Amino acid sequence: MKIQELADKMGLTIHAIRFYEKEGLLDDRHVRRESNNYRNYSEEAIERLKLIKKFQSIGCSLAELKEVLQDHDTNAHTNLQVIDWIRSKKREIESKKEEYDQMLDTLNKMLEYKILLMDDSQKAQEMLKTWHASSSD
Repeated sequence: MKIQELADKMGLTIHAIRFYEKEGLLDDRHVRRESNNYRNYSEEAIERLKLIKKFQSIGCSLAELKEVLQDHDTNAHTNLQVIDWIRSKKREIESKKEEYDQMLDTLNKMLEYKILLMDDSQKAQEMLKTWHASSSD
């Protein structure tokens, strides 16, 4: 199949597919050049792109993605090593989640303060004092 058809099927841009190819994430199993130099993508390219999207959805960097796909292709790691990697990725995401939860908490307090400020500036000032006192602990 041609690149536009693949892009449409996968919900990707042509640029993204070419980037993956340039970075070595798609190889001879996934894409071949025809005599007119057009790219012709195999059905395996669809599965590969699904795998790429899955790993991107869990926050894998390009470097991690390359490593994971290389390990996937060569079965380089034992099941135990893969389990360790998954646990490590989970910890990384849980840590980011905690950071985002703290950011959301701060934004919620800021919003509450601004809304309260419109209705009752006295209560807003009290809230601000309480917030500053609790954040300095």
